[in-house]
Amino acid sequence: MREFMFTGIVQSIANIADVSDENGIRTFIIDFKVGFCNNLEIGASVAVDGVCLTVTEIISEVRVKFDIILQSLLITTLSEYENDSYINVERAAKDGAEIGGHPLSGHVDFKTPIEKIIQIEDNYCIRLSLSNEWSRYIFPKGYIALNGASLTVSQVNKQEGWFEVWLIPETRRMTVFEDKIVGDNINVEIERGTQVIVDTVRDTLHESLGPLLPLFEKLLTEQGIDVNSLGHSPELLIKK
Repeated sequence: MREFMFTGIVQSIANIADVSDENGIRTFIIDFKVGFCNNLEIGASVAVDGVCLTVTEIISEVRVKFDIILQSLLITTLSEYENDSYINVERAAKDGAEIGGHPLSGHVDFKTPIEKIIQIEDNYCIRLSLSNEWSRYIFPKGYIALNGASLTVSQVNKQEGWFEVWLIPETRRMTVFEDKIVGDNINVEIERGTQVIVDTVRDTLHESLGPLLPLFEKLLTEQGIDVNSLGHSPELLIKK
């Protein structure tokens, strides 16, 4: 059984034609580009800015309806969108599909604001805020999904609470990132393999060291080593 639903390669940009709310459920009517909805059926999954949504009605060859539950509204940016908003979209991957990015579930972990945008000619960097709760899972050179796009973390500063990604021109062309500004929230799905490794290492250290774990973490920090990176290959051992 496939453990992922999406590949992190955004297939298109779509437009939210209508937003409505009733009894705690938000409904999106989304207009897609011609051809995106070929063979799409009711009950199928589509990633909308990285959030896995289920098709509830097919209105036309390019217009589809989705219902969004309260939990998704609380965690993601879908509560913030209005009519005529543009979003990244990806159809669910078929069995045997090539994974161009990295496996994604479409279950967003948190949303976070853009702190800074750096552009030098065709080089485009986005810096995002990083809370302590999630910082243990984010490392330089590691994968992360932002609004459904699989990207590589370029730099992390856990003391100051931020991380950065660089976007190539093709990513900018195929996604909504070009229109984002400082303060806009972005959906984040952490890489599940990284989460499993980090949690396993921490559980093992806790079982072995018990109350001495904080002291061990302090000693590592003084050496510039993040304890959460110990389960990774040497090149991912980072200095904070």
